[in-house]
Amino acid sequence: MPTLRQLFLANNAQTTNFPLLLEFERAEGIYMYNAEGKPYIDLISGIGVSSLGHSNPYVIDAIKQQVDKYMHLMVYGEYVQTPQVRFAEKLVSVLPDNLQSVYFTNSGAEAVEGALKLAKRFTGRQQVVACLNSYHGSTHGALSVMGNEEFKQAYRPLLPGVNFIRFNNPEDLELITEETACVIIETIQGEAGIRVPDLAYMQALRARCTETGTLLILDEIQAAFGRTGKLFAFEHFDIVPDILLLAKALGGGMPIGAFISSNQIMDALKENPILGHITTFGGHPVCCAAGLAALEYLLDNDLVSGVAEKETLFRELLVHPAIHQVRGKGLMMAIELENFDLNKKIIDRCIENGVITDWFLHCSNSMRLAPPLIITHDEIRKACDVIIEAVDYYSNNK
Repeated sequence: MPTLRQLFLANNAQTTNFPLLLEFERAEGIYMYNAEGKPYIDLISGIGVSSLGHSNPYVIDAIKQQVDKYMHLMVYGEYVQTPQVRFAEKLVSVLPDNLQSVYFTNSGAEAVEGALKLAKRFTGRQQVVACLNSYHGSTHGALSVMGNEEFKQAYRPLLPGVNFIRFNNPEDLELITEETACVIIETIQGEAGIRVPDLAYMQALRARCTETGTLLILDEIQAAFGRTGKLFAFEHFDIVPDILLLAKALGGGMPIGAFISSNQIMDALKENPILGHITTFGGHPVCCAAGLAALEYLLDNDLVSGVAEKETLFRELLVHPAIHQVRGKGLMMAIELENFDLNKKIIDRCIENGVITDWFLHCSNSMRLAPPLIITHDEIRKACDVIIEAVDYYSNNK
């Protein structure tokens, strides 16, 4: 009989020739457990998804309750479904007044697709501005606004009319004109290796978009829900987007995304043509029930308030001559090392010793840190001991 690993390689589509091939039987809190019961600290939250940790009982209970009522009933937008309504109501209650209309999607990439369509439809313009080294997903539209040619050149032709500017470079803001439908930008760049922009830059970007009638789309698919020490990352910069993109932690571990805007802007999808964006499973009632429970748990337990202190502890512990820099905001961080080869060796040794981490698509010499927000100070110390041991081991055995 073939093993589960053999079946995985034979029947599940592969994304690389070198998958990690780790097998886990269960997960709870910040830990994932293999078949032998070995625990692994999840320092990347499934790439930003499991912000409340794994198997949060409040979220699981909400899922079970909703499954007993109903699952899929109809394509999104036709029926009044309680989980969708209540989740949108809760999201709007914690957002600025102009972000009042929520369109639920299946994923972050679909949220990007919907937002790009919405911006073009509302403004009547065709040009889009994105950033170099950006990442917004892998579907064709999302790939078109990715700022890394290596990952997109094999799939051309992509969307026309996309221009790229340098992230956090105010000189390039002049490229935003009255012909620009939207600027799509990560509030904090993720796959570029966690790049935090200057306050002045973000405020100048907002002002330039307002001046030219350009919609500002902020991609907070990785950065929202307390990850940076604020509920939403744009709060650090005292600006508000015209369209906000959410996913990953949005569903408490279930698959869901959203693009959020004003009623005025979102109404553009209702006519000429009608059904301007359609999704069958977007806003699935079970996912919405899970998302609502996750947001309530995050707020009721005030998890966001402890993020800055945990960031400080990571920074205090992650000190080594081989660590060039620790970048980031809150629990969205990058450890910069000399090169990818060293980074990969350290990552592999960390995994062997029970700590899961990763690298970045556009910054392969940096290690990703995005643990669940529930991680304790003792668990941070334990994880950092493993990281420093791996860094020290390979620094002394080059």
